Amino acid sequence: MRYQFVALALLASCLLSVVAVAQDGSKMKFGKVEPAEFNVSFDKDTGAHAILISEIGSSTFDTYKGDLCLMYRVHRRYKVVDKAGFDYGEVSISLDKTSRGMEEVNKIKAASYNLENGQIVASNLSSKDIFTEKVDEVGEIKKFAIPGVKAGSIIEYSYVITYPVWELIPTWKFQHSIPTLWSEYTVAIPEFTRFMRVGQGFITFDVNTKRDYRTTFSFRYEPQGNTGASQNATMTSNVTEYRLAAKDVMPIRPESFITSVNNYVAQIKFQLASTIIGGVETNFSNTWPKLMEELNKNQEFGAAMEKNNNFMDNTTNEIIKGATTEEDKARRIFNWVKSNIICTDDRALGTTQKLKTTLTSKKGAVSDINLLLVGLLRRANLNAYPVILSTRDHGYVSFYPLMSSFNYVIAIVEVDGTQIKLDASHPMLGFNKLMPETYNGDARIVDGIGTAITISPDSLKEIAITTISMERSAEGAFVGKFQKRPTYLQSYDIRNAIKNKKLNGYKESLQKAYGEDIEITNTTVEDLDSLDGSVLVDYDFKMNNAGDEDILYIKPMMGEEYKHNIFKSEDRKFPVEMNAVMDEIYTLNLTVPEGYVVDELPKSSIVKFNDDEGIFQYLIQEAGGRIQMRSRIKFTKATFLPEDYASLREFYDVVVKKQAEQIVLKKKA
Repeated sequence: MRYQFVALALLASCLLSVVAVAQDGSKMKFGKVEPAEFNVSFDKDTGAHAILISEIGSSTFDTYKGDLCLMYRVHRRYKVVDKAGFDYGEVSISLDKTSRGMEEVNKIKAASYNLENGQIVASNLSSKDIFTEKVDEVGEIKKFAIPGVKAGSIIEYSYVITYPVWELIPTWKFQHSIPTLWSEYTVAIPEFTRFMRVGQGFITFDVNTKRDYRTTFSFRYEPQGNTGASQNATMTSNVTEYRLAAKDVMPIRPESFITSVNNYVAQIKFQLASTIIGGVETNFSNTWPKLMEELNKNQEFGAAMEKNNNFMDNTTNEIIKGATTEEDKARRIFNWVKSNIICTDDRALGTTQKLKTTLTSKKGAVSDINLLLVGLLRRANLNAYPVILSTRDHGYVSFYPLMSSFNYVIAIVEVDGTQIKLDASHPMLGFNKLMPETYNGDARIVDGIGTAITISPDSLKEIAITTISMERSAEGAFVGKFQKRPTYLQSYDIRNAIKNKKLNGYKESLQKAYGEDIEITNTTVEDLDSLDGSVLVDYDFKMNNAGDEDILYIKPMMGEEYKHNIFKSEDRKFPVEMNAVMDEIYTLNLTVPEGYVVDELPKSSIVKFNDDEGIFQYLIQEAGGRIQMRSRIKFTKATFLPEDYASLREFYDVVVKKQAEQIVLKKKA
């Protein structure tokens, strides 16, 4: 299950009016800075390095160079609290090239203001200090640094972006990583367009109004089916203007065990649904089948796997030669691709080059590799498809069929009636294994209808089993054997560590983690090449300091304990989103040295979380000169609601305290 907190008012077909609340931020004018602004503060977040005093944005339709375009205006003003807030004086504006031309930014203004001898002194940005950085063939960034920025400065900037593709209305975020005293967005939508509006967030709007007016647009357009030149049109249209504003907005920052703050930041998005121009209605609303049709026809996606790809035949036939089952064929192709094609770590959804180039050059982006994998599987007469998904850091998939919701491609193949998910861009991944970042809920199979599947962390079961046996040697030191079968994801990291550092480097890192108190020898790591399962870490150890001769102190968890609570904040507004459903089992067998008795033994304890959603077992007993201890932390799901946070934090408080307890042995009198 995924959690999206949606401002319901934004989802209505029209935005309902509420009483507007006046605020100085709504009247902000460029260059008109009041002395009182140098004293602004935000009592609920006194540690902020900067405060966003006011931001005002608007999106309106207008004529630009004869075309109907969208004009996006932005004006922001900050107070810089300390040196760490200087970054807000460095501004980057991303621009892209569309089918109708390059997006343009104009009317850039920026300045800093400082109080000097009771007077406000302005330092204005010069046009020669605005730079253009080319990203690639279709993108560039305008950059500038506001001069004169100091601790205590007021800084502001404004600009206008012209979007030649007027079907796009930019998303507006009302919430940032610093406090926001006023955030306002106005969108004016003419009646010849219809947009769907999607909002999310926890905030309450202080202004939520709409008004209607009429205006005239003159622009060029290309009628559907017209193969000739574009035509001129003049249209008088009703326009509905929506205005949203919020004041004193709390900052939103990344927290532990959260997929992405983008899933919860207060914002409003727009998607074009339809247009009516010249009496002709054009529907732009995607359905999932329509989106899949577009992807399958796209030369950089579906068509790339099918058209003129006979070059795959020889490679496929060679790979599956002698294979007799569907699973054998699928495994051979998967292993061949991930062993022979190097990933350039690019998350583009479509191919970045021809698949033949990927095959011959032996390198490509994630999308190149996994689309090649699908193509080869199909050549082996296996039922295979690409799957598009959104990684955890990219955010959840939208309710609507938006390509912008997705940023990653994997493959899926049917083997003996079972769907197997594959990602050949990671050489150390096993068959039917995925990276934790891809477990983010909704995904879509790129078939005829966009079949929905769920790749949820609640479906990823991760088990770690650690066993330790220990006794005291004749020399007086405690010695023993450590064996651990870590989780699959931990094993993945170990395999990569050994690949990069070699085994000796991994051994050194283990020893470094223990420090001087414990010495480890005879380290082995088994099952390194069995990529479908976990490795087995095995070594001998010697504990160099367990106390004096009369009293011995034993830490039964041998460094495997939780040393601090993984949940540090006292409260939380977001869900807890772990990578997987965890089950951690630890057992200790300790032989009581001859001549000693147990003086102190931790008490057994069992703590449940939400009845059956989690359990912590700490069971320990002494019998016949042996101490046996078992610690287990087990959950039944990976995602928890915000209201569960306090209990979850208390649960781990118990774990930390209990696992820190020591066994005390005393010499017999």
